[in-house]
Amino acid sequence: MNQKDRDHYNRGRHSGDTGGGHDHDVDVDVDVHELGTSGADTERTFAALPPPRGRGFAETWWGRVWLKSLEDAALDSEQVRAGRRLARAGAVGAVSVRPGRITAVVQDSDRTAHRSDVLLQELSDEQWDRFVDMAVERVGHIAALLDRDMPPHLVEDSAAAGVDLLPGMGDLEPECDCGAWDHCGHTAALCYQVARLLDQDPFVLLLMRGRGERALLDDIQSRGTAPPAGSAAPEGVDAAEAFAYGALLPSPPALPRLPDAPGTPPALDTEVPPAPGVDPDALEFLIARTAVEAHRLLAEALGPGHEQRAIEAELTVDQDAVRLAANGCSQTVSDRLAEGSGRSREQLAAAVRAWRLGGAGALSVLDEGWTVEGERLARARAALDSAWDDEERPALRAKGNRWTVVGADRQLRLGQDGRWWPYRKQSGRWAPAGEAAHDPATALATMEHTTAEDPA
Repeated sequence: MNQKDRDHYNRGRHSGDTGGGHDHDVDVDVDVHELGTSGADTERTFAALPPPRGRGFAETWWGRVWLKSLEDAALDSEQVRAGRRLARAGAVGAVSVRPGRITAVVQDSDRTAHRSDVLLQELSDEQWDRFVDMAVERVGHIAALLDRDMPPHLVEDSAAAGVDLLPGMGDLEPECDCGAWDHCGHTAALCYQVARLLDQDPFVLLLMRGRGERALLDDIQSRGTAPPAGSAAPEGVDAAEAFAYGALLPSPPALPRLPDAPGTPPALDTEVPPAPGVDPDALEFLIARTAVEAHRLLAEALGPGHEQRAIEAELTVDQDAVRLAANGCSQTVSDRLAEGSGRSREQLAAAVRAWRLGGAGALSVLDEGWTVEGERLARARAALDSAWDDEERPALRAKGNRWTVVGADRQLRLGQDGRWWPYRKQSGRWAPAGEAAHDPATALATMEHTTAEDPA
């Protein structure tokens, strides 16, 4: 989703997380009800999303599975395409999500409004018990859900416990007041719009299956924190003793102040000739870049949430040479960096462009081809199939993680993180042509709106 999509989504999500009761929370076109006497959040309503621009409807693998269950089961593929057009035109109103049902008003091209519902079988109490038991044993699954992620092994472990979270073929049952008995354009449009909500929050799917986020987490917490019957009390240190020892420790030093700018490197311009093998220009460049990097790292360390960030992987010599060249340097230093990284001038220029677009990840896409297999291949094919209408899809020739447009100097490369990178052939060499996108159509479209740039 773009930022405007996220604003609409978050407004609905936050409104839906209020406490129970009979009051209605109204925020612009969002009206969210908390139903039931247990206090569980059993209904969430999301404001109408703006039309998607230059992107597919599902960026996550579980969002694509949701759409695949619609597209595989619909008897009339033209109705599915009509629904995609309606969703892309912004014809789907606010979406209400409840156990077993999603609802929205969808407008035809002639502005005729239709109430459309899509039904999904709720999980039984026994199935929910099995899911919660599995989640308590594998806390990483809940951590992923709280990060709004649904890793494949969560779905696999749930299936092994006899709980199918994602819908299969025929599981999305349509109801629409237009009178259609199968999926019509209105229910298909609703499914496409819900895929965008699922991208941002897998708990939307769990609510359709019968449990709201708060009720599910409360259930997991109540089971996970209760000690097993007959278990001994955990060993530990007496609280008063631990507190007393803590008073003996010195206070931590105050955090350093962040300088306004990186330090000024010393001047190496002296009358004394350099020692053999020492290049003053290269040494001055390294000193200056080290000061800049130290200032950046200190700024990050003093920033909020630093302790929660993942530790960055250490760069290889080759990657670090490209990083240094990307910061600008003299031709002499650039030639030394090219030589040190085993590249020609032209290859270093392409590597620098890749680094500026996406750092080490983009550089690996430039340098490394890899074989796409298994689930990754299925996701890639699903992304390519859903990115364009049949009549708009370009002819692509696949080789490893690279899909080349037949008859054109354009290419899509799939990164290890699941994003698509656009490439253009220039002077007989493939070069990065823009930033990555989660949707292959968006990545390819960026080349239509950018001026060809010679990476050399």
